[in-house]
Amino acid sequence: MSTNVKPIPEGMHSITPHIVCAGAESAMDFYIKAFGAIDGGRLKGTDGKLMHGEIRIGDSSIMLVDENPEWNMRGPLALGGTPITLHMYVENVDAAFERAVAAGCAPTMPVADMFWGDRYGMVTDPYGHMWSIATHIRDVAPDELEAAMMQGCGPEAT
Repeated sequence: MSTNVKPIPEGMHSITPHIVCAGAESAMDFYIKAFGAIDGGRLKGTDGKLMHGEIRIGDSSIMLVDENPEWNMRGPLALGGTPITLHMYVENVDAAFERAVAAGCAPTMPVADMFWGDRYGMVTDPYGHMWSIATHIRDVAPDELEAAMMQGCGPEAT
């Protein structure tokens, strides 16, 4: 065994989402269409279910697996929702949001300029996962951020 093996593989970050989907292979194909993801590989079990899949969006990986109730692995549709939002920074939030909606995501929060300095919107994909999409448009000083929060968390007037 080589002693030169990196403890965190090249191209991976310290934390990588690993999501469960009903129809994970179909979800991978959807994310390629909706978010421009790159297919990082698929490994099926003997039952034909996806045991491990990986996509890359920008510089980040997301791992996927098919639902398997026997292993207590259920996706958001089986659970009636999810408390998790996958956040994605992109160069052009408006174009990315429209691409996701055109591919089949449901818009859940329209794109708007937000008080914390991002242009930001949210969608839910057909597999029940929530995504926030943002482009950072300005840096906000801590005192300005605190004042804006005291006025209410919402889109800033432009």
